[in-house]
Amino acid sequence: MSHHNTVFSQLLKLVPRHEFESLAIRHHKGRKLRKTSRWSQFVAMATAQLSGRYSLRDVVSNLSAQAAKLYHLGTHAISRSTLARINQNQPYELYEQLAGKLLSRCEGHAPRHGFRFKNRLYSLDASTIDLCFSVFPWAKFRTTKGAVKLHVGLDHDGMLPTFLSITDGKTSDITAARALQLPKGSIVVMDRGYTDYAWYNQLDSQGIFFVTRLRKNARYRVTGRRKVCKAKGLTSDQTIQLSGTKAANCPIALRRIGYKDTETGNQYYFLTNHFGLAAATIAEIYKARWQIELFFKWIKQNLKIKTFLGTSRNAVMTQIWIAICVYLLLAYLKFASTIGHSLQQILRLLQLNLFERRDLQTLLVGKPPTPPDPQLSFRLRFS
Repeated sequence: MSHHNTVFSQLLKLVPRHEFESLAIRHHKGRKLRKTSRWSQFVAMATAQLSGRYSLRDVVSNLSAQAAKLYHLGTHAISRSTLARINQNQPYELYEQLAGKLLSRCEGHAPRHGFRFKNRLYSLDASTIDLCFSVFPWAKFRTTKGAVKLHVGLDHDGMLPTFLSITDGKTSDITAARALQLPKGSIVVMDRGYTDYAWYNQLDSQGIFFVTRLRKNARYRVTGRRKVCKAKGLTSDQTIQLSGTKAANCPIALRRIGYKDTETGNQYYFLTNHFGLAAATIAEIYKARWQIELFFKWIKQNLKIKTFLGTSRNAVMTQIWIAICVYLLLAYLKFASTIGHSLQQILRLLQLNLFERRDLQTLLVGKPPTPPDPQLSFRLRFS
């Protein structure tokens, strides 16, 4: 029977260790760590993400129970106080940079989005993570509530969080969106929370297309009309010019598309600066924006970003960025293999076999482990 390291050890080999150590040196604060390392911190916090641990004591106890298998992970048992101190004091930017490197690896294997056009497609949205203000006083949101907010630009090639920033809960969605450096020729889709006529004009001047919903109180005049296929739910396709008080911020011609959902009967009006795509395609692009809602739902349900193992800002940011790193590792497994498992199925397989000595690829394919040779067992028993 062939020998295998633990499933967790094989998963961590996907992390470029030499790059990790380089980042660890660059993002270090204070005295040199003597009895532990940033790699040990990463292994411990990744264990919390993959095995569903809810406290530092739980994480440390789990690792101590697997002490004989930690050698192949390049780490050793770590005390609760040491892990808490590193989470609080050592800069979280290490894991932000690591997520960027893992993202680059994923992008090389990610499948294309399902549309026929070749433009890159991104969805923008933000999700709030509630915190107790008395426990997390730095997370300013409301008078009696605290929160941090995840701002994500989701690339539909593989559903990867290509653009991600974490701010306090008071930061508006549009403020984070203005800081994005989207590639020229890409298409970005967002809801009405990102309405900003000056930003629309800026995107257009940069050669970036956008698809969003038109606000109900928007003022405009129609300058042109095109025929639509009502069988596809389309009700109108117009060229408009904004005429409200802020119209001067966006002097360009825009396209207003009406669409009625045949299942719900709801009427929608989309706004875009892209005149080359069919009206039905614009409607489908906005419908695809739902993928970013599913992304937020998935990470909140399957990773540990709602309950935290530390109360300082650095500890919270460290936990969130390590969760993103784990998500990207799971995505890489999905892209690099030929299996049809969902991310949740892959995560469940890892949770059940994290410290088992099995071949990772064989586990993902679904083959049962090879039984031991009975003759070998007999010889060992009586030798």
